[in-house]
Amino acid sequence: MVGEAALAALRAAARECQLAAPSFSDEQASQGLAITAELCAHFLPPAASAQAASALLQLPAELLTVILSRLDTCDLACLANTCPSLCRDAPTPPPPPRQIGPVETELRRRAEARGLDVGSSLPEGATSWVVYLLKRDRRYAQMRQAPFAVAHQHIIFVDKGGRLLTCGRDVDGTRLSGHAMDLDANHANQVRPPTPVPSMQGRRIVSVSSNIYHCLALSAEGEVYSWGRGSYGALGHGDEGAREVPSRIESLSCIERILVGPNHSSAAVDEKGRLFTWGRAIVTFFDHEEDEDGEIFEEEIEGPSSLGYELDAATESQPTPKQVEALSKDRVVSVAFGNGFTLAVTDAGAVFSFGCSREGGLGHGWLESMVLPWRIEALAQTKRRFVAVAAGFYHALALTAEGELYGWGAGNANGHGREERTPQRVAALLGQCVKFVNAQFHSSCAVTEEGELFSWGDSSSHDKLGHERPQVTPKRVAGLSGVEVAAVAMGGTRMLAAGADGVVWAFGRLVTLVGLGTSATMASVPWKPTQIPTLRVRVLNSP
Repeated sequence: MVGEAALAALRAAARECQLAAPSFSDEQASQGLAITAELCAHFLPPAASAQAASALLQLPAELLTVILSRLDTCDLACLANTCPSLCRDAPTPPPPPRQIGPVETELRRRAEARGLDVGSSLPEGATSWVVYLLKRDRRYAQMRQAPFAVAHQHIIFVDKGGRLLTCGRDVDGTRLSGHAMDLDANHANQVRPPTPVPSMQGRRIVSVSSNIYHCLALSAEGEVYSWGRGSYGALGHGDEGAREVPSRIESLSCIERILVGPNHSSAAVDEKGRLFTWGRAIVTFFDHEEDEDGEIFEEEIEGPSSLGYELDAATESQPTPKQVEALSKDRVVSVAFGNGFTLAVTDAGAVFSFGCSREGGLGHGWLESMVLPWRIEALAQTKRRFVAVAAGFYHALALTAEGELYGWGAGNANGHGREERTPQRVAALLGQCVKFVNAQFHSSCAVTEEGELFSWGDSSSHDKLGHERPQVTPKRVAGLSGVEVAAVAMGGTRMLAAGADGVVWAFGRLVTLVGLGTSATMASVPWKPTQIPTLRVRVLNSP
């Protein structure tokens, strides 16, 4: 009777822990895991790792649920590999009812919480529910976590511990370093090497984004911080004032993705898939025209912004985050900013564009502007499900769930080596399974499922692309042969790539890469990837 009463009390305590789990701090969660280990020691003899994992099955179901909810994708994968009894997975589903193990249950719970449709049958080619859901969960997390961002004179990092680090120079009062400093009118203040931002100590950062004007950082708790210039309300605080150190945007919570655009614009996507944008409300273009005397003059043209909603004609900015109501019935999973236009992908796999692009960036042929989101018909006709987008100044890319890449727009960065007004499959990557893409300015890159990096773009950018000569269609970066690339960021005259071990490689004009060294070797062969010493960033390893 005493034993039964003790077990009943343990089950009651486990249920209380389950209800309180969402409010647990990291320290409390660690204490809970330690208590669990003590319980296992009381009920079971010491065991090898596989036996210890199996011991989890002896715990009350309520307590096991709490433990699994605290594990990341890689830990779940290790547990599934160590203890098959926790999976009860099979290559083909047995006749109903099929037994579903705790790992699969947790992965399904995460997908359901994000509003993602798992389906009742495995996709073609998949043989295991656990493996399929692990890959899907990793891809979802990978799309929302960026361990570094590259601006013109600044670089931002998220190290393995989730600390925010910056290096670079404050030029013209940009204040992108995030460090409180007295600005010197005669000398640009510098931060080198990559240095933790003091005001962000104690906060775990998972993603960063930046342009030449301002920066955003996303914490593990879904909080968004901004700093830099506040022109056109780009910082999201309701004014145009600058912020020298990161300041939380109070109107945003439970955010899963952040993005900074090139034209004083920003975006965020919350856990419900709602898209919020803010910043500059009018886009200005300069067109070169010829008068009746044959003289060439520059004409200033204004177009609709890339914010995705209508504002008063006299309004120049949206200083606080505002939801894009036209996409309120959809769940946004990926966003990209071009020069005056925006792309958004929904969980259903549809790609929308809005804003203004005189070079075909919208993907609608010769249509140059639209205020509200409009689905790109050429991509819809492919019958493919798209999962991610990327954009540069005049071009755009879209990635399918099967790893196929489509490109369009002007310049040499759309993957075709020629202008395309509507999306076309990138022929140079046929046969490659692309898992994520990145683009900025006049360059693009793609990483395959095997971790190989391909890059291409404007002929003047081949140094930062990792190639000895110009490359206008995708080409593998030979200097990273043997490195499993897990993350990439592009900006200015340089590019960064992180391996699965968190080691960072940089290439481009490293003589201007403030804080990362200026050796003769770096200056003479800028296209060769160079490892940044003593720095490891936060990346998602392969399950």
